[in-house]
Amino acid sequence: MKDNEKYKEQQEQDVELLDDNGCKLVVHNDDYHTFDYVIKALVDICRHTFEQAEQCTIMIHYTGKCIVKTGGYEELLPMHTALLNKQLTSEIIQ
Repeated sequence: MKDNEKYKEQQEQDVELLDDNGCKLVVHNDDYHTFDYVIKALVDICRHTFEQAEQCTIMIHYTGKCIVKTGGYEELLPMHTALLNKQLTSEIIQ
């Protein structure tokens, strides 16, 4: 196998690994939702404990955003959609 082919194969494996595990669900701050609303959403949607959700909400408020969940894209997509349905600003990043 040529070096170029080995490199391309390794890149494809790295991308698959990143797609499987390397994603982050980020929630951004806004001026509309209360702490209680965001905490409840994180508990209901992301399966956080109350304490986790409260800490994430504080970070969202003071830093503008917080990684609320990590995992595979397929795992995070339904959570992202549910957060958007609650009018919260979220994104999935790699």
